[in-house]
Amino acid sequence: MRAVDVSAVKTPSRNPDSEKALQWWRKARFGLFIHWSLSSIKAGEWKGEVVPGLAEWMMFQKKIPVAEFAPLAQEFNPRKFDAAAWAQLAVDAGMRYVVITAKHHEGFAMYHSKADPYNVVDATPWGRDPLKELAKECRKRRLKLCFYYSQDLDWHHPDGAWNTWDYDEAKKKPERYLREKVFPQLRELLTQYGSIGMIWFDTPLTLSRAQSRRIRKFVKDLQPQCLVSGRIGHGLGDYSLPRDNFLPGARLEGDWETCATMNDTWGYKRTDHAWKPVDNLITTLVDLASKGSNYLLNVGPDADGVVPAPSVKRLHQMGAWMAVNGEAIRGTTPSPFKPEFSWGRMTTKGRSLFLHFFGRPERRFRLHGLKTKVRSAALLAAPEVKFAVTQSVDPATGTPLLDIDFKGFKSTRPVTVVKLQLAAAPEVEERTMQQPDDSITLVGPQAQVGTDRSESGAAAKPAMRMGGNGLTENWANTEDWLEWDFVVLKPGTYDAMVVTTHQHLEPWSGGHTVVVSCAGKQLRRRTKQAVALPGLRSKYYPQWGTPCGKLRFAEAGVYTLRLQIERLNVKAGDKTLFSDGGMQFSELRLAPA
Repeated sequence: MRAVDVSAVKTPSRNPDSEKALQWWRKARFGLFIHWSLSSIKAGEWKGEVVPGLAEWMMFQKKIPVAEFAPLAQEFNPRKFDAAAWAQLAVDAGMRYVVITAKHHEGFAMYHSKADPYNVVDATPWGRDPLKELAKECRKRRLKLCFYYSQDLDWHHPDGAWNTWDYDEAKKKPERYLREKVFPQLRELLTQYGSIGMIWFDTPLTLSRAQSRRIRKFVKDLQPQCLVSGRIGHGLGDYSLPRDNFLPGARLEGDWETCATMNDTWGYKRTDHAWKPVDNLITTLVDLASKGSNYLLNVGPDADGVVPAPSVKRLHQMGAWMAVNGEAIRGTTPSPFKPEFSWGRMTTKGRSLFLHFFGRPERRFRLHGLKTKVRSAALLAAPEVKFAVTQSVDPATGTPLLDIDFKGFKSTRPVTVVKLQLAAAPEVEERTMQQPDDSITLVGPQAQVGTDRSESGAAAKPAMRMGGNGLTENWANTEDWLEWDFVVLKPGTYDAMVVTTHQHLEPWSGGHTVVVSCAGKQLRRRTKQAVALPGLRSKYYPQWGTPCGKLRFAEAGVYTLRLQIERLNVKAGDKTLFSDGGMQFSELRLAPA
């Protein structure tokens, strides 16, 4: 799928056409990703051996020569391919756009490309153009058709990136690859299949900013309203893309999309049965919508053109939930609150605020920090079921309090939605507040980022920053810090825990000595993999908690907490493929002792 993190880049200033195109994309919220290529023939196995990792990376993993891999095209004959069934599956799931692999890293075009004979029409006995058939079926159903295109990695072309076993790296000429293959194929994709919603570029590893800018301009010149994905690189995308399967810990700013698998691989792999439960997929959709991110959920059809039955079943189940609750997903904006809630998530649409409960709430439910008047509360699935609402203000701190009496609440799996009708667009208290379960969660996006370095010192070392994905980046200096103001409603003693994270393919960056300063006390601890924290993000981005000690708040009020690294574990902070070095901070939790 991909091999680089581009989450930190900023999106460029957009032209009016791009802004108009983003309107449909924002409203859609949910799309279907289709990974289909020659690798599906081998289904994750090569010469009788199951290849570790991602099925579509088999050629790279095993360093399979082009002379051995390319003949697979002669075996490709998916007689059961049904473009209408694929498009209808997306509609049935409640999706609004489809992204399919026009060319993956193996370099094989899954459409009729006159620019290169290594394509599904000219090189296979099947001889059909599946993208042409899919384009027709998507138009019938008003689905936006989008094409995935690997603009940098191409293991078949002599000048494409990352095939070092067939071709001499020193002799490669990227400009020739762009001229001979990339630009001609993009022209074909953007002129032969009607209006295209997006070119979903991937893996910007070796191309320069100038080359990527030319690619973007080429797309926009041919179809001005065609979106360009964030993985074109260098901050040139119309929206941002974090790493694969990444779920942010807090509300994001700007436009984002998370691409995710249903099992562990993208392309078809016969032995991969690690299917995520449908409850997980639905709560992930809700989680991402609440944080301002689209959900691009993947299927990997087999060599016959059949989408695996477990994928079909899960998409139909998601569609059943969307048929009832789609109003709370499509066309919504994120939660007005940055942090997550232990009970669930929120989405917004104009004067409506949707509460997504991951379980049955307490009969007497309370929310802190909503300033706007609530006119009514009712179940989205059964609007006739209404709930009594009371609003007040905490006398000690001035915090707005909302109480809902959930008498008659009918829970549905896995997420039950309650719609609040407000007097105006929701306005909330900006500071982090103690929640009704008495917990306090300090997330990176709400922190003030600062440094104790002098101007000369700041010039010598790059400063730590808060990445667009909600995690710290380049926190490899002891002079840098994060600071929060937050509201305590219930005085008492609290346990403090620092939470760090990492990409599961990379080693965890730990062993740093951190200092938590708050309420006249300093807590020092060395970050360890002490507590494995469960949650939606835990599989692909494990979260590790380091208990730091106890803080006492003598009275209700506003407090300030600072987090700083006192001693850096330099070796652990070295740059890796997915990290730019230093401690990847996720959040700091305070819980009653």
